[in-house]
Amino acid sequence: MAQLEKNKEIVRRFNLEVIQNCNEDTFQELMHVDFINRTAPAQSNDAKGMWNTFHSILKPAFPDLRVEIYDQIAEGDRVTTRKAILGTHLGPLLGILPTQKQIRIDVIDIVRLLDGKYIEHWGINTLQTLLMELKSQRTKSAILIDWQDRI
Repeated sequence: MAQLEKNKEIVRRFNLEVIQNCNEDTFQELMHVDFINRTAPAQSNDAKGMWNTFHSILKPAFPDLRVEIYDQIAEGDRVTTRKAILGTHLGPLLGILPTQKQIRIDVIDIVRLLDGKYIEHWGINTLQTLLMELKSQRTKSAILIDWQDRI
């Protein structure tokens, strides 16, 4: 298997085993000791911050979380992936109570690999849009319940 295909396979494995299944052993195996997330705030841009996002924020909010990979492009030591994170909002998400809504977070990320491990990450996603939609839905539900209680 050519190196570019191996790199894409590492990223696919990370997405399925780490993000989707929240497997910490695979996470530790695939993370370089000097990993840096170039998109995250400085106080949480290391491997620990990335694991926290998957383990403590996304998976509890979306226990049925799954990742669908649509495209991957590899060049040199980088892999770009277009994907979606899908699930059902069954747990609290950054202060937003569960809505039972099916969610979708569209993501494009770039990963640089070193010795078969994640060393750098850049990404864009639609999480902020999703948060606004979920907050709006919770507000509408609360207004409806309040209105029904008054009748």
